[in-house]
Amino acid sequence: MNQSAIPETSAATTPAAPYLRDLNDPQREAVETVDDPLLVLAGAGTGKTRVLTARIAHILVTRRAWPKQILAVTFTNKAAREMRDRVSRMIGGAAEGLWIGTFHAIATRMLRRQAEVVGLKATFTILDQDEQIRLVKQIIEAEELDDKRWPARAVHAAIERFKDRGLTPDRIGVAEAGDIADGRIGEIYKLYQQRLTILNAADFGDLLLLPVKIFRENLEILKKYQN
Repeated sequence: MNQSAIPETSAATTPAAPYLRDLNDPQREAVETVDDPLLVLAGAGTGKTRVLTARIAHILVTRRAWPKQILAVTFTNKAAREMRDRVSRMIGGAAEGLWIGTFHAIATRMLRRQAEVVGLKATFTILDQDEQIRLVKQIIEAEELDDKRWPARAVHAAIERFKDRGLTPDRIGVAEAGDIADGRIGEIYKLYQQRLTILNAADFGDLLLLPVKIFRENLEILKKYQN
């Protein structure tokens, strides 16, 4: 967080602040502890989402950050919508600039902003699994691989596993490739990515992999997001 860009405030939030009213003492402590990293451990239904949204509201109200400087990541779209709605009710329209979403939604937002760095346009489409498998099948046929031994679905699954591990085609060595696609999985993977770029498309794995690639290879962009 770039503290220097935020107007300083010495005014403490009053106990009457709406977002503090229904919190118990441990919850309030979690909301008001904003100067250091904080881990909240609590079971289901104990108010974790309430605490997190109140904490976001508190950070904004006390001007410790602008909305665009806050990142809140969830596991589901439903949880992201709920969190955004709660913050909006607490503080009004200021919630519009917040980065709230799932890992994939946040990464997609970043990727659309930096798409040209990886050869895409901001309007890129996201292929569904059937479209991805058809694309792999076309490559298998063009490369004259035995599609009985190496069906498109199995080859596609191998590519997905590489992406889940953060491995781009240039990082697939002999050990990673093994005998998949007769040892040519790295080559198939590279061709698959090239086809995606030509189509101005990405698959689900790319939504996480490509932002990681951008951050690894472009320190200025990484620094921008870190700030």
